[in-house]
Amino acid sequence: MKLIIGLGNYGPEYEKTRHNYGFMVVDEIARKHNFPDLKLSKEHNALISIENDVILAKPQTYMNNSGQAVKSIASYYKIEPKDILVIHDDADIDLGEIKEAENQGSAGHKGVQSIIDELKTNEFKRIRLGINSEDPSFKGKELEEVVLKNFSKDEEEIVSKTIDNAVEQIWKE
Repeated sequence: MKLIIGLGNYGPEYEKTRHNYGFMVVDEIARKHNFPDLKLSKEHNALISIENDVILAKPQTYMNNSGQAVKSIASYYKIEPKDILVIHDDADIDLGEIKEAENQGSAGHKGVQSIIDELKTNEFKRIRLGINSEDPSFKGKELEEVVLKNFSKDEEEIVSKTIDNAVEQIWKE
């Protein structure tokens, strides 16, 4: 069994923010690969869909507590950390870029740190989606403000292509 977790914040006000990039990729995996609709599991505090030996999940905790849902799902389904893939935004990477990581620290990403803390290991895979932008409105802003901003109209095409590329990259693994 494999667990693919997209990180984000629940609620309509966060739906199209940079911090919800992981959610967007999970939604596209579900659509492209005919998963059943993601349904709320109160037990795991996550939206979950299972198809064959793959679980898609979107924690319904806020980003900084994502590890609670990941630990709950992994424990219940007896999934080893090496079989977990976490998809998340990364402000250290330019918009449109995708980087893989494995067995690494959080680099300051609080959602990833929550997972490391809860699982007591960093031995899981990650897909890091770049959100760094040349947008002048970001100058002088705190990171917390930037990640909660929506993608601009100009960025939406890049985001759409990046999501498609991420889905393709994830699915061939």
